Amino acid sequence: MRLAGLPTAKESSRKTNLGRRSLAVDKETQPLDKLREGYIGLILDFDTQKDLEIFDTESGGKSLYDYCNFTRTRGGSKLLRKRMELPWCEAKSIRSTQESIAFICNNRELFENLPVYITQNVEAYLREVLLGVDISKTRIEFALKAINIYFNHDRHYRSMVRGVQYTSSVIRGLREFVAQPDLKDARGELLPLLSELKELLCHPWVGEVPEERVTGTSPRQTFRLDQVFRQQGREVILRFLQLLYEIDALVSLADATTNHGFVIPELLQGDIRIEAEGLVHPFLEDAIPNAVELNQQQRVLFLTGPNMAGKTTYLRAVGIALYLGHLGMGVPAERFGFVPVERLYSSISLSDDLHAGISYFRAEALRVRAVAESISEGHSVVAVMDEPFKGTNVKDAFDASLAVLKRFTKKEGCLFLFSSHLIELDEQLDGAEQIVRHHFEAQDGRDKLTFDYKLRPGVSNQRLGVRILEEEGVFSLLDKKGSE
Repeated sequence: MRLAGLPTAKESSRKTNLGRRSLAVDKETQPLDKLREGYIGLILDFDTQKDLEIFDTESGGKSLYDYCNFTRTRGGSKLLRKRMELPWCEAKSIRSTQESIAFICNNRELFENLPVYITQNVEAYLREVLLGVDISKTRIEFALKAINIYFNHDRHYRSMVRGVQYTSSVIRGLREFVAQPDLKDARGELLPLLSELKELLCHPWVGEVPEERVTGTSPRQTFRLDQVFRQQGREVILRFLQLLYEIDALVSLADATTNHGFVIPELLQGDIRIEAEGLVHPFLEDAIPNAVELNQQQRVLFLTGPNMAGKTTYLRAVGIALYLGHLGMGVPAERFGFVPVERLYSSISLSDDLHAGISYFRAEALRVRAVAESISEGHSVVAVMDEPFKGTNVKDAFDASLAVLKRFTKKEGCLFLFSSHLIELDEQLDGAEQIVRHHFEAQDGRDKLTFDYKLRPGVSNQRLGVRILEEEGVFSLLDKKGSE
């Protein structure tokens, strides 16, 4: 895995009027949350999120979010989800995240002691309504109020002691973290995060936090620090936590990259294209790797092959890898290169909607329309379509597929992956140089069909529906007499 630096080599289906605001000019000096304000990244609508199983799965198993979630804080997991809801779509932003993840992967020990284990306690302390002492009071007034709380409001005082201890521990941990000399080589998104942490730690009141643990044996010190934390420094402490959560989310993406053996992609320049070797679906064990190569000379993949041979898994694998690449993290491949795009659509597991009166075929048509609208608006699009138009008769499906494929070949700045059982389409597409043809196939053994899940050039001519029904014993059951 190449981690010593970078390698060389909910919009709905309806039309959106959201405009694209540019990132701030000085974006290298701003942390993620400030960069995200008003930012429109890579758009994936609900159907695409469902197809790629980013947040939910039909089987109830692990989603892609679960697969990448190694966060140690609740706040970090929420920020990770925000990242996964809105990936980057600009090379500069993607590269900034890649640089941070590469640095974390190569210097993971620097992030072991981040004070993340008690951040939730600090949040609870800052939210809790406690009796306190106004920092503006005179010394006598301060002493009288403190004595009253200490002797007459034991619950408040104990909560105050714990909150002061937790908050002091976080601040001490941050001091130790940012003081590590090897952090000077941090790159990308980490730079503004670390810079702001150091700046916040320079607030005068932060110096009142002792280097040793606050035990609670000194009520005067406890009351004083409680004043500072909940009145004078509250907003700064909340910002400390926010920055910690951002780092926690970045570390999670780095851990997912390392733990799953992913490779950080290469950001290509020029026209929209995808190049990959050894690409697999991340959820499969012992997955068979395959290649991808789509560019503006061959911008349409026409994928054929029998059921169960691997078409849908391959399409999902391409979509997931492209999505993870836009997050700035590693992808499940031996090598992966891409030019960022603005829209990613898939049409894999559509269903009808009885309540809305939408038939299956109409749902398919609406998915194609969503792709067409984005293209007509000038966005760069990658569309993954698994056996579209299967909700109608064969003649309509053939005509619709042919009409759409011919138009796809003319759309520059986009890429299309289109699987189909209608192998007769190839005869009508013979002169379309923008189409590359690949297929999966079954191996016909004596007893039953087997699959090697290897992508091959050309169009499949296998028709195995009857054979599969025979293997499943359907005909033998139907041929039995009722009394047998």
